Amino acid sequence: MKKTLFLSPPSFDGFDGGAGARYQAKREITSFWYPTWLAQPAALVPGSRLVDAPPHNQTVEDVLQIAKDYELVIMHTSTPSLANDVQCAAAIKNQNPDVQIGFVGAHVAVLPDATLQDHPVIDFVCRNEFDYTCKELAEGKPWDEILGLSYRDQFGKIRHNEERPLIHDWDAMPSVLPVYARDLDITKYFIGYLKHPYVSFYTGRGCPAKCTFCLWPQTIGGHLYRHKSPEAVGREMAQAKELFGDKVQEYMFDDDTFTIDKHRAIAISEHMKKLKLTWSCNARANLDYDTLKQLRDNGLRLLLVGFESGNQEVLNRIKKGIKLEVAREFMKNCHKLGITVHGTFIIGLPIETKETVEETIRFACELNPHTIQVSIAAPYPGTELYEQAQANGWFSDQSLVANSGIQTSTLQYPTLSSAEIEDAVERMYRQFYFRPQAILPIVWEMLTDRQMLVRRLREGGEFFSYLKERRNQAAAKVVGV
Repeated sequence: MKKTLFLSPPSFDGFDGGAGARYQAKREITSFWYPTWLAQPAALVPGSRLVDAPPHNQTVEDVLQIAKDYELVIMHTSTPSLANDVQCAAAIKNQNPDVQIGFVGAHVAVLPDATLQDHPVIDFVCRNEFDYTCKELAEGKPWDEILGLSYRDQFGKIRHNEERPLIHDWDAMPSVLPVYARDLDITKYFIGYLKHPYVSFYTGRGCPAKCTFCLWPQTIGGHLYRHKSPEAVGREMAQAKELFGDKVQEYMFDDDTFTIDKHRAIAISEHMKKLKLTWSCNARANLDYDTLKQLRDNGLRLLLVGFESGNQEVLNRIKKGIKLEVAREFMKNCHKLGITVHGTFIIGLPIETKETVEETIRFACELNPHTIQVSIAAPYPGTELYEQAQANGWFSDQSLVANSGIQTSTLQYPTLSSAEIEDAVERMYRQFYFRPQAILPIVWEMLTDRQMLVRRLREGGEFFSYLKERRNQAAAKVVGV
């Protein structure tokens, strides 16, 4: 077994460049997801180490000190962080020319040939669902026999092996939680709407939904939801309780749509109730009242829900598969049951107008989730949105983030410019949060929980600093800086 390092490299300050983030960018407040994509193959490779540099404030110099004795380094990358990650790889290779360095992630899975051609420092790329590809690399299996591998051979020629089938036996996949406990400091991971410390991980991969903008199902995970059985998840959560004790305040099931199989979700929630664990998950805005009630009664605290837009035509174009009226009924039920909701919205979807932006803002205020996230439509390679943007000439810029790490709009439409899309983000945040219905619940949190008081004050400062930085970025673009 090769001495193997799984690395999420240093990046912009506050930039969640890897992990589970779909919109890799500096967030409005300090936010870091767990490096689930790297933790899973790390769990398959005995003696490996996982380093997640951004949340641990580790520099390239820190990484070089760690990496000096490793034979194999596998790095997670993304479209906006690729150039930065290649620089880190070059520093590692310069320190030890014999080390083998490979990249994983959605970008390189879709563009393996271009990645290897443009960046000679990269020895290989693991395509698609890469867990067992990484395992076989660590085992020293000949590269020409490893499915799902693209690599540069001894003569410098780029070769692409046959595709690797998707993983179907998820009960056989080892838990990532012992890797977290061994290699990560859970206190370094913050998400504004989750309790702290929290732990997030996948119980399966794949999503049946066909949303045109969504990254993972179109590039790595596929559209078939493959998952662990409720019994396996129950055993994993019992193990989590042994590993972390009372340190973890909340567990987040980060599966694309954890609730797509309601009976399975309920069965897992029954295990959570027995273990007396608080939990949250991703969900679509179409769960019925009875299911929501059962989940709440079994310890569900929060649902992360992608509403995306307040215009039905926009939702239809992106193949969201949700009706506005259904979403309204869903939120009504969540409010009635006391289930907290973090709603996510996207500005700049095809074909956004000033009117549809205003509809989305009004819709968010009407639904009144506890907190919201407003992202800019991000056309990553491998998604249908990317292909549409290319075919229709919607690209205004190829950069998904500015040098500061803040997300920018790469899209523009005849009805809405990229600058107007970016301006709408701040406007939506201000109009949503500067309402009594949004402010009062947050103030109540702060008054009843000292830890939450300190946290919300810090997050408030970060939020206003973020808005100021975004305005300065917009001003710089106007004057051509």
